Amino acid sequence: MSSRSPVAKEGLPFIAAFVVVAAAASVLHAHPLAQGVLWILAGWCVWFFRDPERQTPTGDGLVIAPADGRVVAIEETIAPLSGLPARKFSIFMNVFSVHVNRFPIAGTVEAVAYHPGKFLNAALDKASIENERMEVHAKTRNGVSISFVQVAGLVARRIVCYLKAGDAKNAGERFGLIRFGSRVDVYLPLTAKIEPALGDKTRAGETIIARL
Repeated sequence: MSSRSPVAKEGLPFIAAFVVVAAAASVLHAHPLAQGVLWILAGWCVWFFRDPERQTPTGDGLVIAPADGRVVAIEETIAPLSGLPARKFSIFMNVFSVHVNRFPIAGTVEAVAYHPGKFLNAALDKASIENERMEVHAKTRNGVSISFVQVAGLVARRIVCYLKAGDAKNAGERFGLIRFGSRVDVYLPLTAKIEPALGDKTRAGETIIARL
């Protein structure tokens, strides 16, 4: 049985703040409705930062979803950092999604680049190039390059990414999160066989999104 916390550590300060405020309202005998609302918000905060275990598929050439959410774009474009032609696969996370992000391949981080930007609705395609974002370029153990990008959204104002160049990761390992709704773009080789279709749902660390 896993000894990991059921919530992401990045959420603990927020959870503690909500609990303290709700507890103070109860001790001070605030209006029952106010108390109820505050405890509901505290519970919602715990639920938002949930970090469930996932069973990651294994096999050569698999690309695993880095985020929970809905597929909002599959299109040919130019990959960031590498500048190579690629197929972009975009996953939109709303406030009800699990927001912990997971490494999509078994391989090594080649480069990481942060870009400040706007906070447009992450469901919009232009958010990929105009919003605040963290770009990661990685290479599989077989030498295939892919890039993936954490994109901030309208409400999400904090990207967390623990990756650095040289890190070796297994597919499905946690590498960060984006708070309160956002998007993750994955840039795949044009030869990759993409499995989900537009509108499909993905689960981080579990859903196979492509085969290289």
